Amino acid sequence: MRTVIFDLDGTLADTSGDLLAAANTCFESLGMAVRLKPETDAGVALRGGRAMLSLGIERETGQAADPELLNAQYQPLLRAYEQAIDVHTRLYDGAMNAVEQLRTDGFKVGICTNKPEYLAEILMTKLGVRDAFGSLIGADTLPVRKPDPEPFFEAVRRAGGDVKRSCLIGDTITDHKTARAAGVPSVLVTFGPGATAGQADIRALRPDALLDHFVNLPAMATKLLGP
Repeated sequence: MRTVIFDLDGTLADTSGDLLAAANTCFESLGMAVRLKPETDAGVALRGGRAMLSLGIERETGQAADPELLNAQYQPLLRAYEQAIDVHTRLYDGAMNAVEQLRTDGFKVGICTNKPEYLAEILMTKLGVRDAFGSLIGADTLPVRKPDPEPFFEAVRRAGGDVKRSCLIGDTITDHKTARAAGVPSVLVTFGPGATAGQADIRALRPDALLDHFVNLPAMATKLLGP
């Protein structure tokens, strides 16, 4: 069965605003004046909690962040994010229309993200679209995470698909490396914060396809995976 697996942050949805707000909550609790902004820092938000904390602390102090401080603030960041996970987050235009069309065309669909599984489940449920996906594999579902290919393989398996006829839709070099390690087509979006922060880099990766808008995905998936 043909299968399309999606990354979540920066691919299906722009989650950067809520992620940055969670990091800013931590900085405020530490008495720091620094605040990360969606206009300039959306790309770092999609690299994870520790990346956001590191950036803010370095801006505040002018020095590399203390690993012990990062570890101490990581769980508070996750708690702050969970409490306000869908305030600013929005699904990208046409994303769910494309997912529904894929399902209508006989594709299995799933999610493989480096967001903790419980947070991904909460977010997709709050957005009202969890039931559209046959699987959801998070950063902690398995002992390994992307770019190791096993989470991708598991996402395909749980969706009821066939790895040999699958592809990964993502927005960063991590997704591209995952697809290459799995031996499946790599499709990178050009519209997410991860992509727009480094368009030249995205194109230089030479993925099997670049996706400019979700309206093009069903035909692209058929071209990559066959009828």
